[in-house]
Amino acid sequence: MWKREKSSKLNGSSAETMETGKSDVTGKDKAQVASTKTHPTVYIVFFSLLLDLLAFTMILPLLPSLLEHYRVNDKDGLYTTLSNSISYFTQLVGAPDKYTSVLFGGFLGSMFSLLQFIISPLAGGLSDYYGRKPILLVTLFGIIGSYGLWAVSSNFGLFVLARFVGGLSKGNISLSMAIITDVSSKENRGKGMALVGIAFSLGFIVGPIIGAVFSRFADKSSTDWFAYPALFAMCLATLDALFVMFCLKESLPVEKRAKTVINSVSQALEHISIPSLFRFDAVKNLSKADVASLKQLGFIYFVYLFIYSGLEFTVTFLMFHKFGYNSMDQAKMFLTTGVIMTILQGGVVRRIKLERTKQAAVFGLILIIPSYVIVGLSENSFWLYVGMILYAISTAFVVTCMTTLTSKYGNFDQKGTVLGIFRSLGALARAFGPIISSTAFWSIGSTTTYLIGGLLLVHPTINLYKLKLS
Repeated sequence: MWKREKSSKLNGSSAETMETGKSDVTGKDKAQVASTKTHPTVYIVFFSLLLDLLAFTMILPLLPSLLEHYRVNDKDGLYTTLSNSISYFTQLVGAPDKYTSVLFGGFLGSMFSLLQFIISPLAGGLSDYYGRKPILLVTLFGIIGSYGLWAVSSNFGLFVLARFVGGLSKGNISLSMAIITDVSSKENRGKGMALVGIAFSLGFIVGPIIGAVFSRFADKSSTDWFAYPALFAMCLATLDALFVMFCLKESLPVEKRAKTVINSVSQALEHISIPSLFRFDAVKNLSKADVASLKQLGFIYFVYLFIYSGLEFTVTFLMFHKFGYNSMDQAKMFLTTGVIMTILQGGVVRRIKLERTKQAAVFGLILIIPSYVIVGLSENSFWLYVGMILYAISTAFVVTCMTTLTSKYGNFDQKGTVLGIFRSLGALARAFGPIISSTAFWSIGSTTTYLIGGLLLVHPTINLYKLKLS
């Protein structure tokens, strides 16, 4: 009786399968399908990052004009004091007064990234114990405060303070990547990281355009013209915090968290030690092969971003001073490069299989070398666009693919630490890159600066090509 019933059920199942023309899906097959499907939390993180980056990138086309504003109007303030302190060196290298804003811009960029370098591992380590969401919210409220300070920065000193608070609150990027790693499988982690890249690309498309629109309709003779874009950025940051507060679920279960907060804090302190960072000392219980791979990936990423951040930061000043681009002209350049990055991130990079991720990263590194050379030698907008398009193609591949390669190392309770260290190495590189490149731009000119940068980028390209990952 039981056998007949069982047989009947099997036959019925078989008949239904034949009738629909579909094969029977096993539990293993379902698990495989589920492992390749993007988790809904990834899309929430994507939207949060997009809001954050829209606000963050609004200042890019405004920064040269903003620093010029302080040069003219902050007569008895910090800007004039700093200008007077470097007047001897300005005369020594024969740098025009207008290039002083490039130097100060490099200082601000480096300060912002240095603070991000400090906060990223601290936020990542604390989130391994307290959970991702509460630490993420703390960083987002700090970002809101930084835009509020920018809105009232009637002098250069207040603007520096606003950037200081913003840099100290910028741990949300590494936390977002940790959340994506928490909810992703090995098979679909690359897709999640590619979505982060798409958020960056969209941010660099729309954010500068928003900033340029505000600039276009602002009365530059007014002492508070920058308050309007600053307040809009604060509104976006507030929306981001509210969105995370009500829509994001905690991604790190209690049973998978670090056991003690003391351990998390001590790991965070190790992250701030530069030698410990390069050794990945805070990541415990990894095989020697895994540690060796992490060290090499971290060093390659550091060298790449150190040089990369030089062009990334100074190109707005190049467009402003050499090509006479206004804020809207700069926004059009960011639009072009951002669209290219978005298309590649959404159509190509997120479909790259894990085993081909390293090759894609090497491809991106190869492209950035001629990008630097062309931008450095360009004398008209056509060649500037050619160089920046190559730069955009390279960017679409390198950072996302290297983050994906790094994210496979460590256990669940270590992902925040691993990615926090990785982001910190990037932030450390960006802490030195802008000030070094801006100083070079100020003293020896843009052409020589970018040609040297292109030559130096050969080093990380060869090293990543030769790297044998565990």
